[in-house]
Amino acid sequence: MYFLKKSSVKICFFDSGIGGLNLFYNCSQKLYGSELYYYADNFNVPYGNLTADEITARADKIFLKIAKQNPAAAVVACNTVTAVCIGHLRAKYNFPIIGIQPAVKPAAAVGGCTVLATPATVRSAALKELVAKFGNGRTEVVACPQLAAYIESNIFNIEENKVMAILPEIEVDCAVLGCTHYNFVKKIIAKKYGCPVYDGIDGTAARLCGILGISGHKPDEDSQTPAKVAFIGGDENKNSRIFQLLGEKHGGTF
Repeated sequence: MYFLKKSSVKICFFDSGIGGLNLFYNCSQKLYGSELYYYADNFNVPYGNLTADEITARADKIFLKIAKQNPAAAVVACNTVTAVCIGHLRAKYNFPIIGIQPAVKPAAAVGGCTVLATPATVRSAALKELVAKFGNGRTEVVACPQLAAYIESNIFNIEENKVMAILPEIEVDCAVLGCTHYNFVKKIIAKKYGCPVYDGIDGTAARLCGILGISGHKPDEDSQTPAKVAFIGGDENKNSRIFQLLGEKHGGTF
């Protein structure tokens, strides 16, 4: 458990849709005494099938709103936006911006791995650089063009056989999730390929805590207050409901 040294610190999260809610929930259980805002753009999912210019324009539109909150930090809880334009966002805005990346380093350390990602993430220079740096020469990257859109549209009624059909027919020794939407079908992916599945949620949450300068120090009375959460933009009712369901399942996948 982490506690903020100062209460009411504002932290903003952004994802194209529901994908980032797993990370948002994770952080809400660590960052007591904080104000967490989840910005989404559900009605324009999937970002992964857009061009780089279109993704940058949509992210910029959201970040103009986030900047008005004057946050202590912002988290891009979308692999596609992180891969395509986080450098642009960091150069433009004067608060820390943390991105999420596929967990290539820990996965490749134990063997060959396959990154499953959106087409835009697969095309990105950022993912290519990540794989070149940490992939140990045995990491493949495979696009899943339909998966994020299916998850976004069917989150309350996901059918295992349909996810299985969407996933590529490949041999996988270890899968790395390159899109936060995929966390909602993590168990199905593991079943499909019969292998371990890695994601970047815990690493991103730890990075955020480091940026905020917090740790497991003894909390004061104020910092024991549960995080306040708010949902802004996109399908707010849907995002709020999924967050509540994650809490009921103790952060587990659907």
